[in-house]
Amino acid sequence: MTRWNDGSDRVEAVSPDITEETNALPTRYFTDPDVWEMEKEKVFGTYWVYAGHVNCIPDTGDFFTRTVGDRQVIVLRDHDGEVRSFYNVCAHRGSEMVEDTPMTDPGNARRIKCPYHLWTYDLDGDLASTPRSFEHAGMNADLEDEDVRELDPEANGLRDVATERIGPFVFVNFDDDPLPLAEQAAGLKEELEALPLGEYEHARRIVSEVECNWKTFGGNYSECDHCQANHQDWIEGISLNESELEVNDYYWVLHYTHAEDVDDELRIHDEHEAKFYYFWPNFTVNMYGTADGYGTYIIDPIDEGRFQLVADYFFESAELSEEEEEFVRTSRQLQEEDFELVERQYRGQNAGALGQAQLGPNEHTLHRFHRLAQEAYDA
Repeated sequence: MTRWNDGSDRVEAVSPDITEETNALPTRYFTDPDVWEMEKEKVFGTYWVYAGHVNCIPDTGDFFTRTVGDRQVIVLRDHDGEVRSFYNVCAHRGSEMVEDTPMTDPGNARRIKCPYHLWTYDLDGDLASTPRSFEHAGMNADLEDEDVRELDPEANGLRDVATERIGPFVFVNFDDDPLPLAEQAAGLKEELEALPLGEYEHARRIVSEVECNWKTFGGNYSECDHCQANHQDWIEGISLNESELEVNDYYWVLHYTHAEDVDDELRIHDEHEAKFYYFWPNFTVNMYGTADGYGTYIIDPIDEGRFQLVADYFFESAELSEEEEEFVRTSRQLQEEDFELVERQYRGQNAGALGQAQLGPNEHTLHRFHRLAQEAYDA
C-alpha cells in the first residue's frame, strides 16, 4: 500500500514478493544526502561498474579515465595488449596524475608520469623511475647519499583496480575481494558475448545532466507502463501487449516486439524484437531492433539529486549515414521525454508527502531494482 508521510514515519523494507502490499524502496532513499554517501561504498564500491569500451583504446599505451563516486581510475592497454585499471593516484604523496580523459578522446602514453614530483610508472603499474632528488640526500644534513634506500618498483607501484570484460565492455570493481563479474552478470555475459559487439565502432556520445536521483531514472528505464502516455511516436511501431519484461538476479531485460516485422539486415541481433538490458547498478545495453548498431547508457550519480546520462552509440562505421543520424535523433527524443518525466517525479519525491510508493504488477523489474538497492544498504 502507499504510505504517506503522516507524522508516523511508518515505512517498511521492500518485500521479497511484489504481490505483498509494501514493495517499493522508501522515498527517503532517493532524496537523503547520507544515502548517496552510503551508496558510494555499498553500491559503487562493491559491485562491478562499467568503465568504457575496449575499442576506444586499441593500441599500447592508450588510456582513458573513469570517475565513479569519489574515485577515478586510469583504464589503459598495457604492453601485452591487456586492459588494466589503476587508481589515478601517485604512490608518492597521492597526487592525481593525469587529467580527465574521456574514452571518446583517449590519451596515449609510454609511461604514466605524475607531474608533481615526476614519479613515473610503467604500463603494468610498477614504479619505473624517480628524479635524482629521490636518490640523493644532498639537502638533508642528517643523511648521507649511501643511506638513501632504493625504492622497490612493485611495492611503490600504482594501486590496481579489479578489471574484467563482457565482450568489448570493460568493468571495474573497487572491492578488495569482488564477486566475479561472470557471477554477477550470469546469463547476460553469455548472451552479449554471443553478439559481434566488438566489431562496431563508437560513433556518437551525448551527455546530459538531469535533476533527479539516479535510481529515479533507473526505475523509469526499467518499466514501460509510462510509454503509452509519454512516448507516442516510439510506440507506433511496438506491440506493447506482446512485449515482456524478464527479471534475473542482477539484470533485467525489456523485450519489445515490433508491430510489423522489420528487415533482418537492419539488426545486430537475430530476435525480431528490441532488447533493452539493465545491469545493476547503472549500466544499460540497448538493442533497438531497427538499427544495425547498439547503444549504451551510463546512469552516473553526481549527488543524491543529480545524475549524468552518458549515451553512447555504436555502428559499423564511426561515420553515420543519414538513416543512422535519424536513429540517434529519435533516441535523443526518447531521452528528453524521459528527463521531463523523472524530473517531475523527483520534485514530487522531494515534497515530503510520500513515505513509500506502491508498484504495479508490470513493474516487477523495478521491484528487483529496489530490492538490490535495499540488499546493498543492508549488507
